[in-house]
Amino acid sequence: MRIAYHAESLVDAHLVKDALERAEIPAFIAGEFLTGAVGQLPARDFLAVMVPDAAAEAAEGIVRIVDAQLAEARAAAASDDDFGAVTFPA
Repeated sequence: MRIAYHAESLVDAHLVKDALERAEIPAFIAGEFLTGAVGQLPARDFLAVMVPDAAAEAAEGIVRIVDAQLAEARAAAASDDDFGAVTFPA
């Protein structure tokens, strides 16, 4: 097994895993059950999406696409001035 993706969160790990499985690449999330032990700390170094050695090359392109989409979504959320803002009518 090879690490195809180091995940920042469990949600990110599952998004990558699901994308790989839709492409018929078997994937496994290593460290998924350690997140409960970590508590409120970031699980950045604990979560990884793993694929079989033979599928590592095919997984790279899919992981790159999903990672780019996640980065784009994070950037959009960070730059949104109204993100989480509450407005009241005059």
